[in-house]
Amino acid sequence: MLLRLVAALLLLIPASIASAQQPVAWKTGLEAREIERKVDALIGKMTLEEKVGQLHLSGRGEGFDINQVRSGDMGAVMNFVVPAEVLAVQKAVRESRLKIPLIIGLDAVHGFSTYFPLPLGQASSWNPELIEQAAYWTGREASAAGINWTFAPMVDISRDPRWGRALEGAGEDAYLGSVVATARTRGYQRGGVATTPKHFVGYGAVEAGRDYNATWIPTSQLFDLHLPPFKASFETGAMTAMAAFTALNGVPTTAHRGMLTDLLRGRWGFRGFVTSDFGSITELRLHGIARDDAEAARKALLAGIDMDMMSDVYHKHLANEVRVGRVPVKAVDEAVRRVLRVKFHLGLFEKPDVDPATAPSLMQTEAAREVALQAAREGAILLKNADETLPIRDTVKSVAVIGAMAVPEDERVWTDPAGLGRRVITPLPDALRERLPKDVSVSYQPAFTKNCGTAFADKKAAIHAAAASDLIVTMLGEDCEFIGEAASRTKLELPGVQQELLEALVKTGKPVVLVLATARPLILTWASEHVAAILQIFHGGTEGRTAIADILTGRYNPSGRVPMSFPRSVGQIPVYYSQLPSGRPEKPGERYASIFMDERNEPLYPFGYGLSYSRFTYANPRVSASSVRLDGSVEVAVDVTNTGTRDGQEVVQLYIRQPVASLSRPLRELKGFEKVMIRAGETKTVRFKLEASRLGAHDEQGRYVVDPGEVEIYIGGSSRAAAKAQVMLIRS
Repeated sequence: MLLRLVAALLLLIPASIASAQQPVAWKTGLEAREIERKVDALIGKMTLEEKVGQLHLSGRGEGFDINQVRSGDMGAVMNFVVPAEVLAVQKAVRESRLKIPLIIGLDAVHGFSTYFPLPLGQASSWNPELIEQAAYWTGREASAAGINWTFAPMVDISRDPRWGRALEGAGEDAYLGSVVATARTRGYQRGGVATTPKHFVGYGAVEAGRDYNATWIPTSQLFDLHLPPFKASFETGAMTAMAAFTALNGVPTTAHRGMLTDLLRGRWGFRGFVTSDFGSITELRLHGIARDDAEAARKALLAGIDMDMMSDVYHKHLANEVRVGRVPVKAVDEAVRRVLRVKFHLGLFEKPDVDPATAPSLMQTEAAREVALQAAREGAILLKNADETLPIRDTVKSVAVIGAMAVPEDERVWTDPAGLGRRVITPLPDALRERLPKDVSVSYQPAFTKNCGTAFADKKAAIHAAAASDLIVTMLGEDCEFIGEAASRTKLELPGVQQELLEALVKTGKPVVLVLATARPLILTWASEHVAAILQIFHGGTEGRTAIADILTGRYNPSGRVPMSFPRSVGQIPVYYSQLPSGRPEKPGERYASIFMDERNEPLYPFGYGLSYSRFTYANPRVSASSVRLDGSVEVAVDVTNTGTRDGQEVVQLYIRQPVASLSRPLRELKGFEKVMIRAGETKTVRFKLEASRLGAHDEQGRYVVDPGEVEIYIGGSSRAAAKAQVMLIRS
């Protein structure tokens, strides 16, 4: 339904505008061979300084020197979002000797002018087609402004919500993360921008969740958990990669030849270029492996970093490192070759300059906003709904909306759209008034001075309005400095004075619906025990509050599922569903077991969990054969019935466990999921193809092993799925 609507709306876009955004992809056959010939010819014409210039990435703002573009000393720019400014640097290229076009990059993390939920919120939809559409519209709008490269998707797996950048990924699971990585890569590149899966590799596993900290990852976990989403993105056609800031097992990834060259290019055959992260080459000095910037530049290039983002050390030192013999000119040529290869495959040599007059008409189109609305709806997770508090009942005649976040100045975003086509975001109170019957009054009190919730504006007025209502809807969460890069937290309760307000609202005795707009799972133990309903949003974007109102009023049946387990307390972290079995598992009354003395083992809300206004039951799990060869596959089926009174979407999830193998295997591993619409009273049979080759694991030498033996299969609505079947893996 969504895609049919989008297709219809696309017909309304003028052809002259639609043709400006062309999908990007690796060329093949004769066309690819011709590009290699052109690259060789161009490198043969370049001076050493021009070669180094192609490896130099600088950004808009103080210190940017457009004369470096004119002299051929710059190969890429970033953070230009105003089309007129993009046009200026494109024109400056034509004043250079060789007129090699710039690649123009931006952190288009979850939107450009139309904003979609944070990537973690998109993953919560468990809808790859919808996630691809969100990335497509982000790429399409960015491309219309002259951008041809996005520093996304972030595909780091994280099991630590203390890490502020968890919001940019898809959560804790390699399989879900890989599906999302594929969808986002495909969508961005269909929209006209090259992608940059980041941060290669392991950044999501920083110790203690402290940003930029070291990572220590066993080889088996590296290959089974952290690398699969990257591989999925590259196999989908990603043209560039970004190295992590961090050190992996003692080696800073910006200088990790084993990852960047031996694995990425050698074993995986990656043809694109690798960029450093912001300033990370000069940071090799602080990591303790370079005495000065010249040594840092040398080590980064020889490890496999092709482009220097904002360190300025290639520009200053690399040519001299070649002249004195510390860097072979061949190494520079190969890096330049990879950069030029991407530029040719992107078609930048033929692509016309951006048209500043045309760009605004492609921003926040009706089609893009429709996708944003659906993404916000499907990414919302109903965590609790005691006594069917939601949807709002007909008996409710007054609703108090409490919290400054309900009427934001703007939605939390990662890029500046330079005012292109920006429209007003509908406040939650207004959206509720539009959807509730005319005889229902909706009042609003901000309670806080701003969205951050760090100080009260008028707590007394908020409590008074709440006490006078039939139902309280309070929108709380994380904003401002509490989320994103460099926002690691040791306490994961509601920031500032928000918990104080929540407790005061509960004391009124009126039912409280808690709407959470956060960037990660918070500790909701108190709220889960005391409020009537909890709706989790990972910042919903341009249409976020409209989507919330749709769900609260029953216009939309929630279908989001947890992509990252919600801990009961910070002391549980890391908490995730795919734990390894213990030799001393938890037993009632047993002290000498793998337990906490003061907390339960399991998360508050597990991976894959989410409620609906419908109810679903599972029956008759079955396999097409009792055994399957290691090179074969088996069909797994289950009957799912909607026993509720509303049509709804269920995320049917398939997990496996191999009880006995050469390696200790997780208690559950996600191997498939399907989001299906099931009408009230209807039963649908959901089928999965389970390939035996996907049921193995890597050992500590990085070898992939599939063991024969029994495999348990669990199918259900979360990682606690109960419907069970089994199959035997056999050698022949």
